[in-house]
Amino acid sequence: MQAQAFDPAIIFYIAILIMSAVIHEVSHGMAAFMLGDPTAKNADRLTLNPIKHLDMFGSIILPLIFIITNAPFFFAYAKPVPYNPYNLKNQRWGPAIVGIAGPAANIFIGILFAIIFRISGSYATFSNLIFAIVQINIWLALFNLVPIPPLDGSKLLFSLLPPRFYNLEAFMEQYGFFILIILIFILPGILFVPLGGLASIILRLLVGS
Repeated sequence: MQAQAFDPAIIFYIAILIMSAVIHEVSHGMAAFMLGDPTAKNADRLTLNPIKHLDMFGSIILPLIFIITNAPFFFAYAKPVPYNPYNLKNQRWGPAIVGIAGPAANIFIGILFAIIFRISGSYATFSNLIFAIVQINIWLALFNLVPIPPLDGSKLLFSLLPPRFYNLEAFMEQYGFFILIILIFILPGILFVPLGGLASIILRLLVGS
């Protein structure tokens, strides 16, 4: 069987994904800093320099695995920005605000570049690159809004739930990562089919594609 040719465009897509993830993480840190927690600032993580945020596995090894194996999709992530929830001025909603800041930044980027895409026209030289920025940021926002720890949506969910759901929160904090791994690699349809449908609707609204 002939090996599938490597598409150099995948490098640009991974670069967009990593930079979008960096902005996502910095937004968490900035929100925490504005709410009184200097942890990210003290760790020198309130910077858009990607080198400060690269994760050896998530930013380098994992994308290379997807490239080498010609996977039908790829994924990468940046090193999470640290923060101390006990330093937040607003203990009730602070964690939710910090959590939602990352997806909000990706949605903002998606909308901004969707406007650029529409202004520049679908036949502009960099239209494919602009569309990729919109698509990746919308996907990144939606994925992180899934209410399963350690994803950001769980912070919002647990802030909304009354105290009697503490046992559920504790269970999800302990086993959420494993549940997420199962959904991504073993039962991807449960997670990605609804996310894909929602992403398609949003992309059609933003860029008409």
